[in-house]
Amino acid sequence: MIHSMTGYGKQELNLNNSNFMIELKSLNSKQVDINIKMSSRYRDKEIELRRLISEKLQRGKIELSIWREKTEFSNSFKLNKKLIKDYYLQIDDLKKDLDNLGCSEKNDGSSYSNIIQTLVQMPDVFVKEEENIDENNWSQISKAILKTIDNLQKYRKDEGKKMEIDIKNRVNNLYKLLKQIDPLSKRRIEKIKSNLYGNLNKLNLKNIDDARFEQELIYYLEKQDITEEQVRLNAHLSYFLDCMKTKLPVGKKLSFIAQEIGREINTIGSKSSDSEMQKIVVQMKDELEKIKEQLLNIL
Repeated sequence: MIHSMTGYGKQELNLNNSNFMIELKSLNSKQVDINIKMSSRYRDKEIELRRLISEKLQRGKIELSIWREKTEFSNSFKLNKKLIKDYYLQIDDLKKDLDNLGCSEKNDGSSYSNIIQTLVQMPDVFVKEEENIDENNWSQISKAILKTIDNLQKYRKDEGKKMEIDIKNRVNNLYKLLKQIDPLSKRRIEKIKSNLYGNLNKLNLKNIDDARFEQELIYYLEKQDITEEQVRLNAHLSYFLDCMKTKLPVGKKLSFIAQEIGREINTIGSKSSDSEMQKIVVQMKDELEKIKEQLLNIL
């Protein structure tokens, strides 16, 4: 069974007042090409994720995105008490200096609250705490990533089934076209022999060595014969279908077999002087090109 390289997977996870959105996309590529977008707090997990994705998905241009959205307010800011105390001591020293100069205000009980309001507006009073990765939380995120990969693999498998049906139909079309060539090929050989004898008679040559002429005729007809190409083409088509049944990734292997199929079709076309055979060869090339287009997206 073949799998497509195109796929999509998505998973949501609610964890510690945060909503995590995990999205995985895959497109066709000759090798594995992984791009990961996530918060810097998870960067130390990137190598682990790359190894996991490469092992599970094997090939394709793959993009993993992990977004985090907080669902409730989290008090991640703390007061820098030491800095506030330093600010307060400086303000208190300033107040004493003003008292000595007779510039002090009447204490009506509001001065303390005014000082507090002033202090909390000073620079760097609030400090954002760095959030560390909780291994238990990461374990749950990892499970969600695995489910996302499973979703993408299911997508690949479903699309691969559709592609397999289309490719098999086109291979069967090649079989049918190959069978149409067989009677035309036999008639073509007889026609070539008849034309050669006719042209020779028109020349009205004497003292012709019939044995040598037959020898040269056989040599020429062997060069024009396409039986060998027909046998090889039939074998390549059969092997192509057999390879599609395997559970292992066969995209590259099928592409190689398709190249061999193309060589045999081209050779048949170069040896065909019959117009009907040329038409069939053109149809075969058209079917093969459509197969090759599909193979570009097969894992």
